[in-house]
Amino acid sequence: MRFFALATLTAFSIAAADLPRPAPDFKVKMASGKHVKLSEFKGKVLVVEVLLTTCSHCQKASQGINRVQRELGAQGMASIGIAVNEMAHMLTEDYMKQFNLDFPVGWSEREPVIQLLQHPVMLMMSFPNVLIIDRNGQIRHQFPGGDKFFENEEKNLRDLVIPLLKAPKKST
Repeated sequence: MRFFALATLTAFSIAAADLPRPAPDFKVKMASGKHVKLSEFKGKVLVVEVLLTTCSHCQKASQGINRVQRELGAQGMASIGIAVNEMAHMLTEDYMKQFNLDFPVGWSEREPVIQLLQHPVMLMMSFPNVLIIDRNGQIRHQFPGGDKFFENEEKNLRDLVIPLLKAPKKST
């Protein structure tokens, strides 16, 4: 029994990403053919959703993020989706239209996303994953699929984004 508890604790410590950490200048491919870099959102509080366009939990999260974006966008919140499923490059435009999203959804190969999330390659990834990046480009919060965050994601998102919107920007 003691070994099982230790193994479980070790798995959790392996799975935990470093926070806070600088957000890399990650590129998201868009349907238009251009790339959007996360650094383009510096100065805003950025919510990044890593998703599968076919995942019902991801669809629900996208809609919740969109509602919070509509409320807090004028205060400096921005959002972007990164789809990683097969054929995502063909599905993102329809995904945005189907769920009436006000934020862009692009795609990426999985390996760069695994690095962005600091996700252990030996563990299966759950979806969606949400990152919250502050105005200064620091990843402050990260939630993997299945986290309690998603039990009430709109409220939890507001509770985490609002203080970051009120925080002063560091001068560079």
